[in-house]
Amino acid sequence: MKTRHEEMRESCKIFHKENSEVWDLFCKFTFEMKDKGFNNYSSNAIFERIRWEKDMGGDGVTQFKLNNNYRAFYARAFMKKYPEYAGFFRLREQTSEKENASLLPELTPDDYREVSLL
Repeated sequence: MKTRHEEMRESCKIFHKENSEVWDLFCKFTFEMKDKGFNNYSSNAIFERIRWEKDMGGDGVTQFKLNNNYRAFYARAFMKKYPEYAGFFRLREQTSEKENASLLPELTPDDYREVSLL
């Protein structure tokens, strides 16, 4: 039986093939933070910067989608490719390796209704 981890990894690989510029930006922004003197940094912050950069070049209507589930895969791939950066991203155990696959499609903005807070 497939695990949730395998399911997310497959989804990330598909995303990467269709959006290779995300890897380029992930590397660029990570190198920038290391060059600024950081010994550790957040893959979440790198992802938010990628979203910012992609949205700034966008049309204001179409939003760039970057699943947070991919952060751990990008961080691990980066440190594997650049072993001199081992430990730059602090890693946690991927508990998804112990969970069964959800077998559900990824959620999209259409899956959420607008909620009024007032």
